[in-house]
Amino acid sequence: KMTHFLLTDNTKIKKNEYNIPEPVNGLEVPISMIEVVFVPLLAFDQQGHRVGYGKGFYDQFLAECKPETIKIGLSFFEAEDTIDGVFESDIPLNYCVTPSKIYQFG
Repeated sequence: KMTHFLLTDNTKIKKNEYNIPEPVNGLEVPISMIEVVFVPLLAFDQQGHRVGYGKGFYDQFLAECKPETIKIGLSFFEAEDTIDGVFESDIPLNYCVTPSKIYQFG
């Protein structure tokens, strides 16, 4: 499960066991206060569905966010036409930013 921190100039960052930088101190932020989420991903489609590498962490987290929370994907690649295996419970992105384009969904 993810824990959310307010990042400041004083927040210390350390790589975890997966070599992912994450804060090791700071003020914890409740999910109800989060208005925008940036989601790293491997692939996404023209409808805003996504495939990531978070082992379900983002799926669980996004399900707990308010419906009006803005979800922005970050990808090195452009959109696929469609992604197979999308579940009804999957929460699509509102936007996705790539090196060459910003996509808007829904």
